[in-house]
Amino acid sequence: MTPTSANADADAVIATPIAPPVAGLTDLLLSMADDEFVIGFSDSEWTGIAPILEEDIAMSSLAQDELGHAAALYDLLATIAGGDRDAIAYDREPHDYRHARLLDHGRGDWAMTIARRYLYETADAVRLTALVDGSWAPLADLVGKIRREERYHLMHIGTWLERLARAHGEPRDRLLAALTILGPDAATVFTPQEDEAALLAAGIVTRPIADQERDWRNDIEPTLRGLDLPIPPLPHDPERGRSDHGEAFRWLHGEFTMVRRGDPGATW
Repeated sequence: MTPTSANADADAVIATPIAPPVAGLTDLLLSMADDEFVIGFSDSEWTGIAPILEEDIAMSSLAQDELGHAAALYDLLATIAGGDRDAIAYDREPHDYRHARLLDHGRGDWAMTIARRYLYETADAVRLTALVDGSWAPLADLVGKIRREERYHLMHIGTWLERLARAHGEPRDRLLAALTILGPDAATVFTPQEDEAALLAAGIVTRPIADQERDWRNDIEPTLRGLDLPIPPLPHDPERGRSDHGEAFRWLHGEFTMVRRGDPGATW
């Protein structure tokens, strides 16, 4: 797989780790990278089977963007934690991944993919906004590059959400069903982080996670209400929003680690 422009300048292997500038940074980078990696790999499954040819190409491109973002974030993580991005991405057990439970659901049908991507992309946009002006230049610079690509993701997914919501019959029914299933996990992108106070004090993150979630809800509610779609509820167990991964992810983990397990020397 080929990383995108967001990580074009990153080395594939980082040999010498440096001390993290503040507690919590490794967890932040890992959760962001795992989010991008899991949704990117999951959506890459649409290659060749999307509803129309244009979406086959578009979804493949979006998935490749996400995998490129994940590679760049794993590279950055390797500079402070050691190892290399291939080991971080592929050599962990399923319970070690820190992606949001929103992304734990199986690929499902097209409506499920659109609903999941809408909820994730809008949340990720708010998260990136809280990082782009942060004090740690390596992350802030990378986030600036990622945001330039993500704006097109938001435009694409917003168009599809409206298209399905305004359709009659089965397309809208499937979208409603998907949003109902995903709703309880929608806010898990904003799962509280143990060392958030240190990240805020250092200026690496410029807005508390609780405020980010509120901003996200304020952003999406007018759109969802305007389309008569359900608003995601508050999470039932917010502290566990990046753990307890289910069977759907264990299956996906088996898929994306298959080559690495068969050839331990394989690289990204």
